[in-house]
Amino acid sequence: MRFVHDTLPQRVRFATGAAREGLAAEIDALGARRVMVVAGAGEWDLADRVTAGLPVVHHHDDVVMHVPVEVAERARAAAAAWDADILVSVGGGSTTGLAKAVALSTGLPIIAVPTTYAGSEATAVWGLTEDSVKTTGTDARVLPRAIVYDAALTLSLPAGLSVASGLNALAHCVDSMWAPRTDPINQALAVEGVRALQAGLPLVGKDPGALEGREQALYGAYLSAVAFASAGSGLHHKMCHVLGGMFNLPHAQTHAVVLPHVLAFNVPFAEEAERRLAAAFGSRTAVEGLAWLRDELGVPRSLHDLGMPQEGVGAVAEAVVAAAPAGNPAPVTLEAITELVRNAWEGADPR
Repeated sequence: MRFVHDTLPQRVRFATGAAREGLAAEIDALGARRVMVVAGAGEWDLADRVTAGLPVVHHHDDVVMHVPVEVAERARAAAAAWDADILVSVGGGSTTGLAKAVALSTGLPIIAVPTTYAGSEATAVWGLTEDSVKTTGTDARVLPRAIVYDAALTLSLPAGLSVASGLNALAHCVDSMWAPRTDPINQALAVEGVRALQAGLPLVGKDPGALEGREQALYGAYLSAVAFASAGSGLHHKMCHVLGGMFNLPHAQTHAVVLPHVLAFNVPFAEEAERRLAAAFGSRTAVEGLAWLRDELGVPRSLHDLGMPQEGVGAVAEAVVAAAPAGNPAPVTLEAITELVRNAWEGADPR
């Protein structure tokens, strides 16, 4: 056994109902005095509650999915104009992504308060979109110094979006089993993440107000993101980045549609990963386990339903082949990826 594993330096607080106290403690620990809060318009009630009593100098709500470059520039200008010394992001992946875009150019520290299962808060990955192309990279400056997890904050997330966001987290786990820098440590985290998400997401779907399912899903989402941060971006995430940048498709729902097709594409060439994923799902095979979970949750089935035009299949396939990471278990050919994208567009059953 030979591997090199990076563990990212980050403090995590996990306590339901204690976001405000946890955030105040982290602000104090960092010695910050001028807080810029980043939260979309739909998150302002939550943001006001968790930042009450903090030295907030600016509330920034210009949050857009996939972080267009011009949106990032406006947020950077606001941070400079208000002389912020720390960023607090309250929201999902788009909110965290915007805070990261500011940190990328300014070096300002981030404290993330997630309200979804996106997982961006636990990675040093940033993303910006310009001219329908989404560019991603890794930089230590964008990794939040601390995460404040509070499952009660996810109660405002509708059940449908909750489970789609949870499948985004599940995709982090699956990609981490064979991503370019995968190792036994992040594979172990990924398998436990699958188990927790498999347990929690059906509970969220059945009873959106119950905290037990949301705690399990949030715990699984964190594990998935830590695994993904170490293992790197696999074929699934490369494909979703292409789709998001090219057609501005909704992020979480795109992951929910694409994941079963990439899983079915790779597992015939990854016997050990297939065995471990199947065990985590509690199923005979990984593909069947994911199919059962998707049936249970009632998530979107096709890229067509999300707004992707059929004539885009070829362009997406070409871009995915160009972006695909080396070492993917299944051979990445234009013919194979075209078929994969077409199946995802149609909503074909990957079984």
